[in-house]
Amino acid sequence: MEWIALLVAGFFEWGWPVGLKLGWSENGALWGWLAFAAVSMSASGALLLVAQRRIAMGTAYAVWTGIGAVGTFVLGILLFGEAATVERFFCVALIVAGIVGLKIASK
Repeated sequence: MEWIALLVAGFFEWGWPVGLKLGWSENGALWGWLAFAAVSMSASGALLLVAQRRIAMGTAYAVWTGIGAVGTFVLGILLFGEAATVERFFCVALIVAGIVGLKIASK
């Protein structure tokens, strides 16, 4: 159950950078998007708290941030037209390998 909570926490990690990016325009703050970011942050942190009951803190945090990093990388490409270069994908593959390695190595 803790690994599921950690996975969902990682998904919520995607919400707050997107909300922050969309939460500011040339006309000022867009409060709906900023609220979305705040809710995503809160949900992500709460689920990380649940996950750390049985998963080592270092492992949980590394996996949580890794899921967030990979997800926001993909969303940046899909939603905001960020660069999709081979070099960037290679580096993200290293993050994924680290996440998988931590899951395999955890007790």
